[in-house]
Amino acid sequence: MLEKLDQIEARYSVLENTLSDGSIFQNPAAASKLLKEQKELKPVVDTYRLYKAADCAEKDAGELSSSDPDPEIRELAREELYKSKEQKEELLKKLRVLLLPKDLNDDKNVIIEIRSGVGGEEAALFASELYRMYSMYAETHNFKSEIMNLNETELGGIKEISFMVEGAGAYSRLKFESGTHRVQRVPETESQGRIHTSAVTVAVLPEAEEVEVDINPSDLEIDTFRSSGAGGQHVNKTESAIRITHVPTGVVVECQDERSQYKNRDRAMKILRSKLYELRQNEIDSERAADRKSQVGSGDRSERIRTYNFPQGRVTDHRIGLTLYRLDAFMNGDLDEMINALINADQAEKLRVIPEA
Repeated sequence: MLEKLDQIEARYSVLENTLSDGSIFQNPAAASKLLKEQKELKPVVDTYRLYKAADCAEKDAGELSSSDPDPEIRELAREELYKSKEQKEELLKKLRVLLLPKDLNDDKNVIIEIRSGVGGEEAALFASELYRMYSMYAETHNFKSEIMNLNETELGGIKEISFMVEGAGAYSRLKFESGTHRVQRVPETESQGRIHTSAVTVAVLPEAEEVEVDINPSDLEIDTFRSSGAGGQHVNKTESAIRITHVPTGVVVECQDERSQYKNRDRAMKILRSKLYELRQNEIDSERAADRKSQVGSGDRSERIRTYNFPQGRVTDHRIGLTLYRLDAFMNGDLDEMINALINADQAEKLRVIPEA
C-alpha cells in the first residue's frame, strides 16, 4: 500500500509542475482534466504526507527515548513516541478508506422512483410520506428536488412518482435507499385498530448523460396520451403526456406532470437514459459477482431493506441490523445517522480486500 501511495504522490508532483506552467491553460479541456485529477488526489496526498511526518517523528522519538542521557528528555521522547504511533495508526486507517475504489456515480444527480406495492391505498399514502421524507432530506443538504412524473390517488397517496435530486454527491448519499420499504401501522381507515403491513419500492438511479448512453432513435416507440390522475386543470384536456418504449430492452417510461409535451418528452428521455445506464451497470455487476457481495445490499428493489414500525416508533435497516427509535424525526428527513452507518458498513466490507501497509 505504501508503494502505491508513493506512486500517487509522484503523480501529484507531476500535476503540480504541469499546472504551474501557465501554457497548459491554453488548452482549457486538458487543463480542466488535470485540475480534476489533482483535486481527486489531493486528500490522499495530504494525508500521506502527514503519515510520513508522523513516521519520521516516531523514529526520532524512538532514538531519543533509548539513547539520550537526560532522563527527562527520554521521558518526553517516550510520550512523543506513543503519540506518533497513535497518529500513524489513525492516518493509516484514513488512507485505507481514501484508497477504496471510487464509485464513479457518487458525484452525480439522482432520479428516485417510488412505487406503492402491497397494501393498496395505505401503501400509496406511505409512498407519499417517503417522497416527503426524501424531499426534506434534500432540502437540509441544499440539494434541489424536482418532480418529473407523478401519478396520485384520490385520497392523496402516490401510485408512482419519479423525481430528480440535484447536487454534488447526491448519489453517494442516497444510493443505498434502493429496495423495498415496509411499513407497519394502523391505517386511518382501520376501525378495529389492527396493524397492517404495506410495502413500497424505491429505485435510486444515477443521472446518465447523453454521452454515457447511446440511444438509437429508431429503437424508440413514442406515444402521446392525455394526462390522468386525481385532478388538475390540464388533466384529460390535452395530449401532453408522453410514453416512451425502448424496444430492444422493453423499458417503458412515462411523463405527464408538465403541460408541455416537449418538457414531458425531455424528462422521459432523462429517466430512460438513467434506466438503460442502470441496466448496463447491473450487467457489469453480475459479471463481478464477488465484488457485488462486498457491498451493502444489492440495490435490487425486490430486496426488503427497511421496516418502519409506527406503533413502536422505530425504523430498522435489515442490511446492517441498525434500529433507530426516533421514527418521527426520520420521516421528517433526518436520515444522516442511518445513511452514515450504511456508508461506513459498505466501506468496512470493501476494506477487507485492501492489504495492510
